[in-house]
Amino acid sequence: MERLIEFATNHLLLVGGFVAVLLFLVWTEVRRRLGGVNELPPAQAIPWINDPEAVVVDISSVADFNKGHIVNARNLPASRLVQPDAEIEKLKDKKLLVVCPNGVTAVGAAANLKKMGAEQVAILKGGMTAWRNDQFPVTRKK
Repeated sequence: MERLIEFATNHLLLVGGFVAVLLFLVWTEVRRRLGGVNELPPAQAIPWINDPEAVVVDISSVADFNKGHIVNARNLPASRLVQPDAEIEKLKDKKLLVVCPNGVTAVGAAANLKKMGAEQVAILKGGMTAWRNDQFPVTRKK
């Protein structure tokens, strides 16, 4: 135990970084569980996406979106999901699947959509990384 305390005092920056990452992971998991947002793995997201009332909201950067996204996805930066605007108001009554590069940032965006009144919100578990790993199709912006 003494060696652990000595290590921590000698490496404050490293220990501080570890604690910050750990707190971020715990906060993300708590928010995910309390937010009431469904997490759908890619295979389970297919029926959701195929529903005519569903909209895929991709919060990736424009560059990532242009590299490849789910067919018919709308690219809306996460910053736009903080305050409702006319386009977001139109989406509230639809089934929304929120997609990000890795599935982490979609949690906060989905929670914001729920706060704005969207009732049916889910996130793509693992994001576009999982989508590509499961070899589902992507399209590119031309």
